[in-house]
Amino acid sequence: MAYTAETIEQLTADAAEIIARYPDPNSALLPMLHLVQSVDGYVSPHGIQFCAETLGIAAAEVSAVATFYTQYKRRPNGEYTVGVCTNTLCAIMGGDEIFRSLSEKLGVGNDETTEDGKITLERVECNAACDYAPVVMINWEFFDNQTPESIAETVARLRRGEKVAPTRGSDAVATFKETSRVLAGFYDGRADEGVGAGPASLRGLELARAKGWRADGDEATAATSSGESRPEPGEEHSSVDRPAEDSRTDSEKGEAK
Repeated sequence: MAYTAETIEQLTADAAEIIARYPDPNSALLPMLHLVQSVDGYVSPHGIQFCAETLGIAAAEVSAVATFYTQYKRRPNGEYTVGVCTNTLCAIMGGDEIFRSLSEKLGVGNDETTEDGKITLERVECNAACDYAPVVMINWEFFDNQTPESIAETVARLRRGEKVAPTRGSDAVATFKETSRVLAGFYDGRADEGVGAGPASLRGLELARAKGWRADGDEATAATSSGESRPEPGEEHSSVDRPAEDSRTDSEKGEAK
């Protein structure tokens, strides 16, 4: 379905704002693809044509970019993308079972969308939150330490139209279109909502403070609470790691040769 005149007008205004951020207009292509996705729910043929005409490049060039990155969808996406991490750590902590269970309950496989258009299920290579494994992301919001039961209930609530808060992030998960607009670079006013960092992420900081550790190279830093002192510069390795000093004179060295 072609864009209405009103939609074209809004897209054109938004695209102009995006392009103005860059010295080279072509650099605006990535956020512009998120922009058209925020309107259509995927990168549609009309969205590709709009980007091409606006930037003065071939539609084939736009398609080449849109097919390279997995966040750009080439067919209608669900209102919520549920990405289950099945990389090594999450997998052994239960990620594989979470994906299997969700796939069975929803009746869809990887990168497929439920009939009601609510949920698109994906296998994710890594959600970059291994300290909370197994992790699921819904429209790129974190749901930590999940089980098949907990994520199934969350997905059921989303399908019922209920407000759902992630473990860390905003107060409620935004829709796929809303998230796409944020990725296009338009602020939604929600950056300060919710929890910014969880206990596992802050554990290293707490430990450093408790032991008086510093990251600025200050050699005057106090010894650790265990009584161990920092090595002096150049003493980071044990004597086993360092070759013994040669005490022979130059003439003795020459005779040895």
